[in-house]
Amino acid sequence: MAIRDIFSKNKKKTGVLIEARNEKAFPEGLMSKCPECRKIHLTKEVEQNLKVCPNCQHHLKMTAQERINCFLDEDSFFSFDDHLQTINPLQFPAYVEKVQTDVLKTGLNEAVLTGEGTLKGELVVVAVMDSHFRMGSMGSVVGEKITRAIERATVLRVPFIIFTASGGARMQEGVLSLMQMAKTSVALKRHSEEGLLYISVMTHPTTGGVSASFASIGDYNIAEPQALIGFAGRRVIEQTVREKLPDDFQTAEFLLSHGQLDAIFHRHEMRDKLATIVKLHVKGGKVNV
Repeated sequence: MAIRDIFSKNKKKTGVLIEARNEKAFPEGLMSKCPECRKIHLTKEVEQNLKVCPNCQHHLKMTAQERINCFLDEDSFFSFDDHLQTINPLQFPAYVEKVQTDVLKTGLNEAVLTGEGTLKGELVVVAVMDSHFRMGSMGSVVGEKITRAIERATVLRVPFIIFTASGGARMQEGVLSLMQMAKTSVALKRHSEEGLLYISVMTHPTTGGVSASFASIGDYNIAEPQALIGFAGRRVIEQTVREKLPDDFQTAEFLLSHGQLDAIFHRHEMRDKLATIVKLHVKGGKVNV
């Protein structure tokens, strides 16, 4: 055996040892990198900050349950329609299997969590879309759950609040997914005719058929900072109109400056701001100004 072979093997062993030590020193999930500023933070620190980057204030995506936990009063939430299941009406290859994978991954039955709870003591019905489930895409079950939640709010005569996060209508269900745009909008119209409040909060991203239907017709249309909001993608629009779009096109800030939003609320102030709006509209509500 040559001397160079001995040192070569030692080098390999040392490399393996160092790698093993690093894995032990930094368990998976301990640290997380902000996708905006690229700074690395303790994951626990980011979660305690409501998943807002401590350095640049970038709003990271939240799960539906995380949103419920930081928005509604503690232990007040009761979910609706967790039994509804997605089928495969168009026999799209492996569609149900992919949905079931996301069911196991997220603990949700579909890409939206609906239910009722209290917001600083006021009863509200909420729907929270989760982009971790098929990118928050809207199929038949998503549309049905949102519609039932709206109708429940109408029966209870309480405000309806939705947090949207979606890539749009779900292609695997074709026209059946597009039908949900009309169904949810009709339910909201009936809710409005009863003189009841609807607040839409658009989070990153809110696009496609969701942005073109229930997400944009709130009595108050709110967004989180820098949320992507729009129907078609930038490249499609640029190719259609044959013009270069502004750099901030389809951001919440762009929409606010062009009158398509009522306000942008930082996640840290979202609960307080929406609670104030609800109290202003609930009969007998009192607000300290």
